[in-house]
Amino acid sequence: MDGCIFCKIASGEIPSNTIYEDDDFRVILDLGPATKGHALVLPKAHYADLFEIPEETLAGAAAVGKKVAATMKKTLGCDGLNLVQNNGEAAGQTVMHFHLHVIPRYKNDGQHILWKPTSPTPEELVAIRDEILKG
Repeated sequence: MDGCIFCKIASGEIPSNTIYEDDDFRVILDLGPATKGHALVLPKAHYADLFEIPEETLAGAAAVGKKVAATMKKTLGCDGLNLVQNNGEAAGQTVMHFHLHVIPRYKNDGQHILWKPTSPTPEELVAIRDEILKG
């Protein structure tokens, strides 16, 4: 897609700190990392988000994320990992090119990639379930 910064990075047009590459994906270190080793799995083809990416490509992104995560655990000695994928501005997506964050986590790293649980009533949960099931 013209003008997409991640398309340009994934194609190699813009240099990056690439830590993995194959025919379909490039994995780069994030320029504004949450922690040491924070990387982005970028498909080389342009898909804006989860709703555009084909299931086969999505599965490939997950497999690459898993491979990179295993390497990070071994080489960086992280205590855990977050795999994060945001869709839409309200969810924190800032570049409209599907990407998967692989974020190594370290004890006391100061990051809070979590959410505050709410307390819906059982009736509210039933209503939400029913709304979703209506499709």
